[in-house]
Amino acid sequence: MKKKASKHTRRSGFTLVELIAVIIVLAILAGVAVPKYFDYTAKARESATKASLGNARSAIANFYTNEALQNGTAAYPTLLQLETTGTVLEQAFPPNPFNNSSDVQAATWNATDPPVTGTAGWNYDASVGRLWANTDTAGVDENEW
Repeated sequence: MKKKASKHTRRSGFTLVELIAVIIVLAILAGVAVPKYFDYTAKARESATKASLGNARSAIANFYTNEALQNGTAAYPTLLQLETTGTVLEQAFPPNPFNNSSDVQAATWNATDPPVTGTAGWNYDASVGRLWANTDTAGVDENEW
């Protein structure tokens, strides 16, 4: 024989109102967390770009010094020498984290208005040995690195 359900029988589970309240709280938390995530992503790209620039600039400076010691005349590497693995850099030129291009394009550095256009990952002025990232990203001042 079955027992009748009394008025005081508790049912387990959540009401629709409780579920909606939890969803709203989660949406608010996600709204706060997502912008922070993108901020960290941008900072990580910037840090990786700066590290690649530091390594490449160090290799360019070493090349310049070696040229002065070996040939008696200091010279910065040409674009072809810079891109040839084992001449200036021991490994292939790293990709730019902002556009995933490891291409290096010839450019002329102008301190007041440096060029940052093009699809290459890096810009290089062989006359002064200046290397800089080509990000074309709003809010990123790669010419200060």
